[in-house]
Amino acid sequence: MAALIGEYECRLDEKGRLMLPATLKKQVPAKDLKRFVINRGFEKHLNLYTGKEWDKITEEIGKLNLYVQKNREFVRRFNNGATELEPDGSSRVLLPKSLAVYAGINKDVVLFAHTNRIEVWAKAEYDRAMKQGGEDFAKLAEEVMGKMPNDNKGDVS
Repeated sequence: MAALIGEYECRLDEKGRLMLPATLKKQVPAKDLKRFVINRGFEKHLNLYTGKEWDKITEEIGKLNLYVQKNREFVRRFNNGATELEPDGSSRVLLPKSLAVYAGINKDVVLFAHTNRIEVWAKAEYDRAMKQGGEDFAKLAEEVMGKMPNDNKGDVS
């Protein structure tokens, strides 16, 4: 699957269902729109994966040595609350209540699609996270991307 992209503001309906935006659905192969898995993110949000992507991730996690305590803890936390979702005929998925509570999601939601996942955020929390440290984005970019191997490395020697 090609990398997902986009930011989408949505609302949960009265039953806690989220409709996947048409422009986002177009990025996912039709055969992969039948099964999703949602779990807790590392920050206060949720991650939504296609079933195919989830299977790749769990295969990778399955290679961890479970005789190592930190690995066991990671596996438990990563899978804590993970839930398989099947969209209904209107492309809506029901967010599990416990996961919605974890992420502080009530009504207004932002879907932030990148790489192989869709982050599901409470709008207020997403806005706060994007503002936090916003002035330091150039510094963050330099710290994260500036150390990547590069043929020229910006040197002018």
